[in-house]
Amino acid sequence: MKAAPFDYKRADSLADALAVLAEHGGDAKLIAGGQSLVPMMAMRLARPAVLVDINRLASLKTVTTESSHVHMGACVRQRDVEHSAALCASLPLVQQALHWVGHQQTRNRGTVGGSLAYADPSAELPLACLVLGGTLHLESQANGARTVAASDFFLGPMFTAIAEDECLVAIDWPVWQGGRVASAFEETASRHGDFAMASAACQLQLDGQGVVSAISFGLGGVGGAPLTFPALAAQLMGQALTPALAKDVAQAAAAQSEPGNDMHASAPYRRHLSAVLLERVLRQSATQAAA
Repeated sequence: MKAAPFDYKRADSLADALAVLAEHGGDAKLIAGGQSLVPMMAMRLARPAVLVDINRLASLKTVTTESSHVHMGACVRQRDVEHSAALCASLPLVQQALHWVGHQQTRNRGTVGGSLAYADPSAELPLACLVLGGTLHLESQANGARTVAASDFFLGPMFTAIAEDECLVAIDWPVWQGGRVASAFEETASRHGDFAMASAACQLQLDGQGVVSAISFGLGGVGGAPLTFPALAAQLMGQALTPALAKDVAQAAAAQSEPGNDMHASAPYRRHLSAVLLERVLRQSATQAAA
Protein backbone atom coordinates (compact mmCIF):
# COMPACT_ATOMS: atom_id res chain seq x y z
CA MET A 1 0.00 0.00 0.00
CA LYS A 2 0.94 3.65 -0.22
CA ALA A 3 0.58 6.43 2.32
CA ALA A 4 -2.52 8.58 2.25
CA PRO A 5 -1.96 12.14 0.88
CA PHE A 6 -0.25 14.56 3.29
CA ASP A 7 1.38 17.98 3.38
CA TYR A 8 5.10 18.16 4.15
CA LYS A 9 6.81 20.87 6.20
CA ARG A 10 10.51 20.92 7.05
CA ALA A 11 11.10 22.63 10.37
CA ASP A 12 13.99 25.10 10.55
CA SER A 13 13.90 25.21 14.34
CA LEU A 14 12.20 23.51 17.26
CA ALA A 15 9.97 26.56 17.65
CA ASP A 16 8.91 26.16 14.03
CA ALA A 17 8.01 22.50 14.57
CA LEU A 18 6.08 23.27 17.75
CA ALA A 19 4.12 25.99 15.94
CA VAL A 20 2.97 23.50 13.30
CA LEU A 21 1.95 21.03 16.02
CA ALA A 22 0.05 23.78 17.83
CA GLU A 23 -1.78 24.66 14.63
CA HIS A 24 -2.68 21.15 13.46
CA GLY A 25 -2.74 19.10 16.69
CA GLY A 26 -3.40 15.42 16.10
CA ASP A 27 -3.45 15.89 12.33
CA ALA A 28 0.33 16.52 12.35
CA LYS A 29 3.11 14.02 12.96
CA LEU A 30 6.82 14.56 13.53
CA ILE A 31 9.33 12.62 11.47
CA ALA A 32 13.10 12.30 11.82
CA GLY A 33 14.41 8.86 10.91
CA GLY A 34 11.03 7.55 9.83
CA GLN A 35 11.72 3.91 10.69
CA SER A 36 8.60 3.66 12.85
CA LEU A 37 6.26 6.15 11.19
CA VAL A 38 6.84 5.45 7.49
CA PRO A 39 5.83 1.74 7.64
CA MET A 40 2.73 2.72 9.62
CA MET A 41 1.87 5.30 6.96
CA ALA A 42 2.47 2.81 4.17
CA MET A 43 -0.03 0.43 5.79
CA ARG A 44 -2.34 3.38 6.51
CA LEU A 45 -2.24 2.68 10.22
CA ALA A 46 -1.19 6.33 10.52
CA ARG A 47 -2.70 9.02 8.28
CA PRO A 48 -1.22 12.39 9.23
CA ALA A 49 -2.49 15.36 7.25
CA VAL A 50 0.80 17.16 7.87
CA LEU A 51 4.27 15.64 8.20
CA VAL A 52 6.74 17.83 10.10
CA ASP A 53 10.37 16.99 9.36
CA ILE A 54 12.68 17.65 12.33
CA ASN A 55 15.57 15.62 10.97
CA ARG A 56 17.83 18.62 10.44
CA LEU A 57 17.44 20.20 13.87
CA ALA A 58 20.95 20.16 15.34
CA SER A 59 19.60 21.02 18.80
CA LEU A 60 17.96 17.58 18.94
CA LYS A 61 21.15 15.70 18.06
CA THR A 62 23.41 16.64 20.97
CA VAL A 63 24.76 14.21 23.57
CA THR A 64 26.09 15.39 26.93
CA THR A 65 27.59 12.95 29.41
CA GLU A 66 27.51 13.81 33.11
CA SER A 67 28.60 11.70 36.04
CA SER A 68 25.00 10.81 36.91
CA HIS A 69 23.34 10.68 33.49
CA VAL A 70 23.61 11.00 29.73
CA HIS A 71 21.46 13.76 28.22
CA MET A 72 20.63 12.64 24.68
CA GLY A 73 18.73 14.56 22.01
CA ALA A 74 15.73 12.73 20.60
CA CYS A 75 17.08 12.81 17.04
CA VAL A 76 20.37 11.09 17.85
CA ARG A 77 20.80 8.17 15.47
CA GLN A 78 20.65 4.70 16.96
CA ARG A 79 23.82 3.85 15.05
CA ASP A 80 25.73 6.69 16.71
CA VAL A 81 24.87 5.34 20.15
CA GLU A 82 25.58 1.76 19.16
CA HIS A 83 29.09 2.59 17.92
CA SER A 84 30.12 5.09 20.62
CA ALA A 85 32.65 3.54 23.02
CA ALA A 86 31.97 6.26 25.60
CA LEU A 87 28.20 5.75 25.53
CA CYS A 88 28.59 1.97 25.64
CA ALA A 89 30.70 2.34 28.78
CA SER A 90 28.13 4.63 30.42
CA LEU A 91 24.99 2.91 29.12
CA PRO A 92 25.84 -0.75 28.47
CA LEU A 93 22.20 -1.85 28.59
CA VAL A 94 21.26 0.60 25.82
CA GLN A 95 24.07 -0.70 23.62
CA GLN A 96 22.98 -4.27 24.28
CA ALA A 97 19.38 -3.44 23.44
CA LEU A 98 20.40 -1.75 20.19
CA HIS A 99 22.00 -4.99 19.02
CA TRP A 100 18.46 -6.36 18.66
CA VAL A 101 16.86 -3.30 17.03
CA GLY A 102 15.95 -3.93 13.40
CA HIS A 103 18.93 -4.21 11.08
CA GLN A 104 22.02 -2.17 10.37
CA GLN A 105 20.18 -0.19 7.70
CA THR A 106 17.30 0.76 9.99
CA ARG A 107 19.64 1.73 12.84
CA ASN A 108 21.52 3.99 10.44
CA ARG A 109 18.35 6.06 9.99
CA GLY A 110 16.32 5.33 13.10
CA THR A 111 16.49 7.74 16.02
CA VAL A 112 16.48 6.98 19.72
CA GLY A 113 13.57 9.32 20.32
CA GLY A 114 11.51 7.90 17.49
CA SER A 115 11.60 4.40 18.93
CA LEU A 116 10.56 5.72 22.34
CA ALA A 117 7.83 8.01 20.99
CA TYR A 118 6.13 5.27 18.95
CA ALA A 119 6.35 2.84 21.87
CA ASP A 120 5.77 -0.49 20.21
CA PRO A 121 5.29 -2.87 23.17
CA SER A 122 7.87 -5.24 21.65
CA ALA A 123 10.48 -2.55 20.91
CA GLU A 124 13.82 -2.74 22.67
CA LEU A 125 14.63 0.87 23.58
CA PRO A 126 11.41 1.49 25.53
CA LEU A 127 12.23 -1.54 27.70
CA ALA A 128 15.80 -0.32 28.27
CA CYS A 129 14.54 3.17 29.13
CA LEU A 130 12.03 1.80 31.63
CA VAL A 131 14.55 -0.55 33.29
CA LEU A 132 17.12 2.25 33.66
CA GLY A 133 14.53 4.70 34.95
CA GLY A 134 15.02 7.28 32.22
CA THR A 135 13.48 10.74 32.11
CA LEU A 136 11.92 12.13 28.95
CA HIS A 137 11.87 15.84 28.11
CA LEU A 138 8.84 17.16 26.22
CA GLU A 139 8.06 20.63 24.84
CA SER A 140 5.04 22.37 23.39
CA GLN A 141 4.31 25.91 22.29
CA ALA A 142 1.41 26.32 24.69
CA ASN A 143 2.86 24.81 27.87
CA GLY A 144 6.62 24.97 27.43
CA ALA A 145 8.89 22.23 28.76
CA ARG A 146 8.08 19.38 31.09
CA THR A 147 9.66 16.08 32.10
CA VAL A 148 8.06 12.66 32.41
CA ALA A 149 9.55 9.63 34.13
CA ALA A 150 9.75 6.52 31.98
CA SER A 151 7.46 4.77 34.46
CA ASP A 152 4.74 7.30 33.57
CA PHE A 153 5.55 7.63 29.87
CA PHE A 154 4.61 4.28 28.30
CA LEU A 155 0.84 4.01 28.67
CA GLY A 156 -0.13 1.26 26.22
CA PRO A 157 0.49 -0.10 22.72
CA MET A 158 1.79 2.82 20.62
CA PHE A 159 0.47 5.14 23.33
CA THR A 160 2.60 7.47 25.44
CA ALA A 161 2.27 10.56 27.62
CA ILE A 162 3.21 12.84 24.69
CA ALA A 163 0.37 15.29 24.01
CA GLU A 164 -0.72 16.04 20.45
CA ASP A 165 1.08 19.40 20.44
CA GLU A 166 4.27 18.14 22.12
CA CYS A 167 7.65 17.05 20.82
CA LEU A 168 9.99 14.64 22.58
CA VAL A 169 13.21 16.65 22.60
CA ALA A 170 15.63 14.69 24.81
CA ILE A 171 16.12 11.73 27.12
CA ASP A 172 18.12 11.52 30.34
CA TRP A 173 19.60 8.05 30.77
CA PRO A 174 20.84 7.37 34.34
CA VAL A 175 24.47 6.25 34.67
CA TRP A 176 25.06 3.87 37.57
CA GLN A 177 28.01 4.86 39.73
CA GLY A 178 30.61 2.60 41.29
CA GLY A 179 32.01 -0.72 40.22
CA ARG A 180 30.59 -4.19 39.78
CA VAL A 181 27.75 -3.03 37.52
CA ALA A 182 26.61 -5.39 34.77
CA SER A 183 23.67 -5.68 32.42
CA ALA A 184 22.17 -8.05 29.86
CA PHE A 185 19.45 -7.96 27.21
CA GLU A 186 17.92 -10.98 25.46
CA GLU A 187 14.98 -11.54 23.14
CA THR A 188 13.44 -14.12 20.85
CA ALA A 189 11.89 -13.21 17.50
CA SER A 190 10.79 -15.12 14.43
CA ARG A 191 13.80 -13.66 12.62
CA HIS A 192 16.57 -11.37 13.80
CA GLY A 193 15.37 -7.83 13.27
CA ASP A 194 11.68 -8.65 13.72
CA PHE A 195 9.82 -7.41 16.77
CA ALA A 196 10.32 -9.67 19.75
CA MET A 197 7.88 -12.35 20.81
CA ALA A 198 9.36 -11.66 24.26
CA SER A 199 12.39 -9.79 25.56
CA ALA A 200 14.10 -9.31 28.91
CA ALA A 201 16.55 -6.78 30.31
CA CYS A 202 18.44 -6.46 33.59
CA GLN A 203 21.00 -4.15 35.16
CA LEU A 204 22.40 -4.81 38.60
CA GLN A 205 25.23 -3.90 40.94
CA LEU A 206 26.95 -6.08 43.53
CA ASP A 207 28.69 -4.85 46.66
CA GLY A 208 32.02 -6.05 48.01
CA GLN A 209 30.42 -9.12 49.57
CA GLY A 210 28.87 -10.17 46.26
CA VAL A 211 25.27 -9.42 47.19
CA VAL A 212 22.86 -7.23 45.24
CA SER A 213 23.10 -3.53 46.10
CA ALA A 214 21.04 -2.23 43.15
CA ILE A 215 18.93 -4.00 40.53
CA SER A 216 16.26 -3.31 37.94
CA PHE A 217 14.81 -5.70 35.39
CA GLY A 218 11.89 -5.93 33.01
CA LEU A 219 10.07 -7.68 30.18
CA GLY A 220 8.96 -6.58 26.73
CA GLY A 221 6.44 -8.01 24.29
CA VAL A 222 4.25 -9.56 26.99
CA GLY A 223 1.88 -6.66 27.67
CA GLY A 224 0.59 -3.45 26.19
CA ALA A 225 3.74 -1.67 27.37
CA PRO A 226 7.12 -2.79 28.72
CA LEU A 227 7.05 -4.03 32.29
CA THR A 228 9.32 -3.67 35.29
CA PHE A 229 9.00 -5.34 38.66
CA PRO A 230 10.18 -3.05 41.48
CA ALA A 231 8.61 -5.15 44.24
CA LEU A 232 10.41 -8.28 43.07
CA ALA A 233 13.63 -6.31 42.61
CA ALA A 234 13.38 -5.05 46.19
CA GLN A 235 13.25 -8.65 47.42
CA LEU A 236 16.68 -9.29 45.89
CA MET A 237 18.42 -6.46 47.70
CA GLY A 238 21.13 -7.73 50.04
CA GLN A 239 20.98 -11.25 48.63
CA ALA A 240 23.35 -13.30 46.53
CA LEU A 241 21.64 -13.85 43.19
CA THR A 242 21.93 -17.62 42.95
CA PRO A 243 20.66 -19.57 39.91
CA ALA A 244 17.75 -20.90 41.97
CA LEU A 245 16.77 -17.42 43.12
CA ALA A 246 17.04 -16.05 39.58
CA LYS A 247 14.69 -18.79 38.34
CA ASP A 248 12.14 -18.12 41.09
CA VAL A 249 12.14 -14.37 40.47
CA ALA A 250 11.89 -14.82 36.70
CA GLN A 251 8.89 -17.11 37.03
CA ALA A 252 7.22 -14.72 39.46
CA ALA A 253 7.71 -11.83 37.05
CA ALA A 254 6.42 -13.81 34.07
CA ALA A 255 3.32 -14.72 36.04
CA GLN A 256 2.51 -11.01 36.32
CA SER A 257 2.73 -10.46 32.55
CA GLU A 258 -0.32 -10.34 30.26
CA PRO A 259 0.83 -11.51 26.81
CA GLY A 260 -1.51 -11.84 23.88
CA ASN A 261 -2.01 -14.48 21.22
CA ASP A 262 -1.11 -14.02 17.56
CA MET A 263 0.09 -16.00 14.56
CA HIS A 264 3.63 -16.16 15.96
CA ALA A 265 3.04 -17.40 19.50
CA SER A 266 0.36 -18.18 22.04
CA ALA A 267 0.04 -16.33 25.31
CA PRO A 268 1.21 -19.31 27.42
CA TYR A 269 4.27 -19.74 25.20
CA ARG A 270 5.14 -16.05 25.46
CA ARG A 271 4.83 -16.20 29.25
CA HIS A 272 7.08 -19.26 29.39
CA LEU A 273 9.56 -17.62 27.04
CA SER A 274 9.67 -14.44 29.11
CA ALA A 275 10.53 -16.46 32.23
CA VAL A 276 13.37 -18.23 30.41
CA LEU A 277 14.78 -14.98 29.02
CA LEU A 278 14.52 -13.12 32.31
CA GLU A 279 16.24 -15.91 34.21
CA ARG A 280 18.98 -15.78 31.59
CA VAL A 281 19.63 -12.03 31.87
CA LEU A 282 19.54 -12.15 35.67
CA ARG A 283 22.16 -14.88 35.72
CA GLN A 284 24.29 -13.24 33.02
CA SER A 285 24.31 -9.92 34.87
CA ALA A 286 25.18 -11.50 38.20
CA THR A 287 28.01 -13.52 36.67
CA GLN A 288 29.50 -10.51 34.87
CA ALA A 289 29.26 -8.25 37.92
CA ALA A 290 31.00 -10.86 40.07
CA ALA A 291 33.88 -11.36 37.63
